[in-house]
Amino acid sequence: MESKPSEPKLISIVVPVFDESESLEELGQALQTVASTHGLRVEVIFVDDGSRDGSWEKICQLAARDPRTRGIRFRRNFGKASALDAGFGAALGQFVVQMDADLQDDPAEIPRLLAKLGEGFDVVNGWKHPRKDPWHKVWPSRVFNGLVSRLTGLKLHDHNCGLKCFRAEVVKGLHLYGELHRFIPVMAHARGYRVAELPVEHHPRRYGKSKYGGHRFVRGFLDLLTIVFLTIFGQRPLHLLGGIGLPAFLLGALGLCYLAGRWVLARIGAHGFAPVGTGPLLTFSVACLIIGVQMLAIGLHAELVTSQNIRDEKKYRIAEFTPPIEKLVK
Repeated sequence: MESKPSEPKLISIVVPVFDESESLEELGQALQTVASTHGLRVEVIFVDDGSRDGSWEKICQLAARDPRTRGIRFRRNFGKASALDAGFGAALGQFVVQMDADLQDDPAEIPRLLAKLGEGFDVVNGWKHPRKDPWHKVWPSRVFNGLVSRLTGLKLHDHNCGLKCFRAEVVKGLHLYGELHRFIPVMAHARGYRVAELPVEHHPRRYGKSKYGGHRFVRGFLDLLTIVFLTIFGQRPLHLLGGIGLPAFLLGALGLCYLAGRWVLARIGAHGFAPVGTGPLLTFSVACLIIGVQMLAIGLHAELVTSQNIRDEKKYRIAEFTPPIEKLVK
C-alpha cells in the first residue's frame, strides 16, 4: 500500500506595515503568485503598525478575498520591532519569512531563501546587492554593518535587510523591542543557530516615502551597544562591570598606599617628601577607589537580579537528540 505524500510545511510570511496602502494590493498578488508557482503552502500576516493612510482597509480587503491572508492592527505606531514581535507570535508555520511592505523586497526571492535554509541553516539573511537606495542611506548603512560585524563577530554585508527567513523556533524565542529587529541574526547567532547570507534582488521605492532618518542611525548605534552587552554579558554582568571596577579599585588603592607611605615619611622628617595634599594624585586615587567600589557593587547587584530573572529561561538551545526523542516517549 502506497503511503500518501506528506503535506508541504506551512510558511508564515510576516509583513510589518506603516503607511504603505499603495503597495499592499500588488504585494499581496505577488506573494500568492509565488506561492502558486512554486507549490508553497503559505500564510501571509500583515501587521499594521498604526497606519493612517488606509492600509488597514487594504489588509481587510486582501484577507476577505484570500483565507491565507491575516491581519493584525496596532492601536498606534509602536515601531517595526513590535510589529515583527506580534507577527512572529501569531505565525503558525514551521518556517517564517520576514519582508517589508514597500515592494523593495522581491517576493520571488522567497523560494531561494527557503532552499538555502534547507541546506542546514537556521537563519538566512538577505543581502540587497546591488542596493537601489540613495547614497545618504547606503553609506551610513555600510558603516553600521561593518561596526555590527566587528563588535558581534557575525560578519554580514547587510544586517538590516528587510528580507529574512527563519526556522520558527528561532523567532519564537525572541523578544523584540526598540530597534532590536536590526539584530535578529546576531541574537540567533549568539544562541548557537547557524546563520547564512544570500544576495537578493532589490528594487527602488515606487510608493510612499522612506521611514529612514538620522535619528534611526543614532538609536541603532545605542541598541548595538545594548545587543553586544546582552549577547556577551547578559548572564554575567559582573564580568563587564567588575572588569572595569576591579582595576580602578586596585589603582586607587595603590595610589593611596603610596601616598600613605609618603605621609609617614614626611611626618618623621625624611628629606624630600612634601605633604600628600599638594598634588593631584590624592584626588585621582580617591576617585578611582570610589568608582571601583561603585562598579563592583553595581555588578554584584546586577548578578543578583540576573540570577532571579533567568531561572525559567534557558540560554542554551538543543539541536537534536540521539536516539530521537520520539522513540523515547513511545
